[in-house]
Amino acid sequence: MEVSQHMVDVPNDQAHGLRKMTRPSPRPVKVIAVASGKGGVGKTNVTVNLGVALASQGKQVLLLDADLGMANIDVMLGLHPQYNLLHVLDGSKTLSEIIVEGPSGLKIIPAASGVQKMAELSPAEHAGMIQAFSEMDDQIDILMIDSAAGISDSVVSFTRAAQEIIVVVCDEPASITDAYAFIKLLSREYGVVHFHIIANMTRSVQEGRELFNKISLVCDRFLEVNLDFMGIVPFDEDLRRAVKKQRAVVEYIPRSKSATAFMHLAKKVDYWPVQKQPRGHMEFFVERLIQASLDIA
Repeated sequence: MEVSQHMVDVPNDQAHGLRKMTRPSPRPVKVIAVASGKGGVGKTNVTVNLGVALASQGKQVLLLDADLGMANIDVMLGLHPQYNLLHVLDGSKTLSEIIVEGPSGLKIIPAASGVQKMAELSPAEHAGMIQAFSEMDDQIDILMIDSAAGISDSVVSFTRAAQEIIVVVCDEPASITDAYAFIKLLSREYGVVHFHIIANMTRSVQEGRELFNKISLVCDRFLEVNLDFMGIVPFDEDLRRAVKKQRAVVEYIPRSKSATAFMHLAKKVDYWPVQKQPRGHMEFFVERLIQASLDIA
């Protein structure tokens, strides 16, 4: 197989234990990173429910918990995975071997929680972990990445590797300021220019639109980026009840206001085209997934 020019060399002694799997994915994969400037805005809840909504609409969805040191997707869904990404790094398991199944057939790659090593991976180890995705043989339509809050090296690595970036914000000054800082970093340092915005925990569509406008105005003034108002997730007591039950609201209370909103957002994601030409940066695993047939020709 010819190696893409976008591939990053990973030293064997730092990216140890990543077993190779040679069967490529025969169909395009849509890769979406979900991020936020700060914690506490409901990013992981949005990611999980959007993933379940897409899976319930017939998509094969793989969700990566990329909050490497403080994993919580498994907790949110009441899952108890035996293995996680730490076992991939130490070479005892492959990515395919640690996948667990969630609601509606959603597949999840769990991260380790409370493990200092996972929060302090070197750039080479980040690259090695991302490279492991190119070696998977699972048939998926959408890869979703739930990144950590903030703008750490880990967040930058995974968001740069995605085709589409969703930024979750809520109507708080700190959320708006930190979301802008995140967009500014990716735009000025790495040339990322397109972002989708979800307004979370809003009282109305109008309130969500006003929140989007606040971010859009400052970005238009200081940055050269294209922001897309993807939509809202309304404040919903049913969503709070689902969280307490460790369930996705889309599956637990499907007729709730928030579940309806997630299904609507999922339909929008479904209409996004799969990019045939990756941006570059660390996107080699994406390129392998969407151009596998070219690589083996």
